Amino acid sequence: MFNTKKEPMGNPTQVHTTQNYSMFSPIDGNRNKNELHITRLKKSMQENYLFTTITVNEKFQIIDGQHRFEAIKSLNLPVNYVVCKGYGLKEVQILNANSKTWNADDYMEGYAKLGNPHYIKYKEFKNKYGFGHNECLPMLSDTTRGNGKLQQLFKRGEFRIVDLMRAEKNAKKILQIKNLYSGYNRRSFVAAMLFLFKKPEFNHVEFVNKLKLQPSALTDCSNTEQYLLLIEKIYNYHRKDKVSLRY
Repeated sequence: MFNTKKEPMGNPTQVHTTQNYSMFSPIDGNRNKNELHITRLKKSMQENYLFTTITVNEKFQIIDGQHRFEAIKSLNLPVNYVVCKGYGLKEVQILNANSKTWNADDYMEGYAKLGNPHYIKYKEFKNKYGFGHNECLPMLSDTTRGNGKLQQLFKRGEFRIVDLMRAEKNAKKILQIKNLYSGYNRRSFVAAMLFLFKKPEFNHVEFVNKLKLQPSALTDCSNTEQYLLLIEKIYNYHRKDKVSLRY
């Protein structure tokens, strides 16, 4: 059974109540507020304000319940909170992972706000070239393998850009295909191109020229391997010395 007290305490088993909203603040690196989510919470609370709590640390930074807090504050309702000393951004992410899932942009914004240079550059790269997260990550990591591990590193704030200049060069190469193939930014196609860029026998200029000769030859494929097979066929079109690009 929880005890409800007015004064701030550090016991996470005690629930405290206040309407002094100014004592709370968001934690640096937390994801941006979702106004749609806040609006839905407000509507629900107006109809029936059920008992709920937010979690804060000893600095009264909101660890869990940022959207609930904003809804409660806008309705001028009492806010119930528990204090967990030592909690920070890591706990924010763990708690959110068990409720409303963070997406890649949430992690990007969070770590960028904390000043992580790799996430700041990642954001700039993503905005500049217009590729999605699943395409930017292997470009900037300079790899086409271990995507699951990369995703976990990204979520933990351990993502590192390997070669920004090469990533930008590769992005520009892929964008040269934009007017020739509408699926230029598909995950499996980007993976295929990154694989080919590492092969000395692959000439990107020659490939683009072959595409111009066969504008309808490049079609959507279900996976990277199928793209490589199709690209090899296009690349070898009217080519005396056939090359293998799949291995």
